[in-house]
Amino acid sequence: MVFYEFYPPFGKGGAISFLWRWKLIDYLTCFGPINPLILDEDVSEVMVNGPNQVYCERKGKLVLTSIQFRDNEHVKTMIDKILAPLGWRIDESSPMVDARLPNGLRVNAIIPPLALNGPAITIRKFSKDPYQIEDLINFGTVTEEMAFFLDACVKARLNMFVSGGTRSGKTTTLNALSNFIPDEEKIVTVEDAAEIQLGQGHVISLELRPSEIKGKRAISIRELLKKSLRMRPDRVIIGEIRGGEALDMLQAMNSGHDGSLATGHSYSPRDMISRLETMVLLAGLNNSIKDIREQIAGAIDVIIQQTRLMDGTRKIINITEVQGMEGENIVLQDIFSFKQKGINSEGKIIGQLIPTGVRPKFYDRLEASGIHIPASLFK
Repeated sequence: MVFYEFYPPFGKGGAISFLWRWKLIDYLTCFGPINPLILDEDVSEVMVNGPNQVYCERKGKLVLTSIQFRDNEHVKTMIDKILAPLGWRIDESSPMVDARLPNGLRVNAIIPPLALNGPAITIRKFSKDPYQIEDLINFGTVTEEMAFFLDACVKARLNMFVSGGTRSGKTTTLNALSNFIPDEEKIVTVEDAAEIQLGQGHVISLELRPSEIKGKRAISIRELLKKSLRMRPDRVIIGEIRGGEALDMLQAMNSGHDGSLATGHSYSPRDMISRLETMVLLAGLNNSIKDIREQIAGAIDVIIQQTRLMDGTRKIINITEVQGMEGENIVLQDIFSFKQKGINSEGKIIGQLIPTGVRPKFYDRLEASGIHIPASLFK
């Protein structure tokens, strides 16, 4: 267990010991005892659940560390140090914070009386160099054939939605897909916390402003999305759809902004459709469910379902076409689906994303865009 003393143990000649020197460095940094985890490239997330329990995600697996804080006040001091450069504060009047640090770290903190076990903080780390589609192929997230297909979908300006649970790798996949967009196109990204990293030259990134920042009025995703459409974008990329902005996204996709990309939380393509219906209703639209479904079916062409499997790996498990309406229901058809074959001796899941044998209805649209995909890819 790592505790921090305020007096240095001196070695021969009064020199501060090597071990204590590292403890001093950790104490002086805003991350305190968890600084080694922040510096560890194999750690993607750090979770402090009160002073006596610190977890980290290492290579896709949750690990309980031996790190501990002295008490609740020690954790609170660390949170205050993290938020200080942002001009934010956390106290009983504002006991929750969700922020992005200048170095790209995503920080979520909550303190008593809301957090019963003591101050809690979750820090999500992102790769300095965003993963490319080649990396996702090497990780086994997607196959080379499916990557070729997704490349064609982006270049043909299909509207695509990346769906998945928390920490399933949606943003990573969105980043990889975004790199297929031609460099001459103007892209506007809209996010609640900037995570999308694009390599194109003509990119405008918009990030919402919560009301906690120095008492300023909050700027919502909906407002940013509406503003983005006045910037003459060729493509709009929305980091995550969570509420009424779903309506604005559908209207943008249905009004000439083809090739747009977005992500959302769900555990299947069908579940994503249902959640979009609910979010559109949250926007105050009084249309019937059938009208809302027609908007969804007309806007979205492809849903990419991603999940985090029980072995910690992240994989695309469905590439699904939104084919349109049949009566009052939206018709979905899997083009590719993940088939699990078993588990090896190391506990890793064996399986692959394979074609279902159905050629998508938008195949002719790909051909019309000058993109030829062999029919054998779907067999």
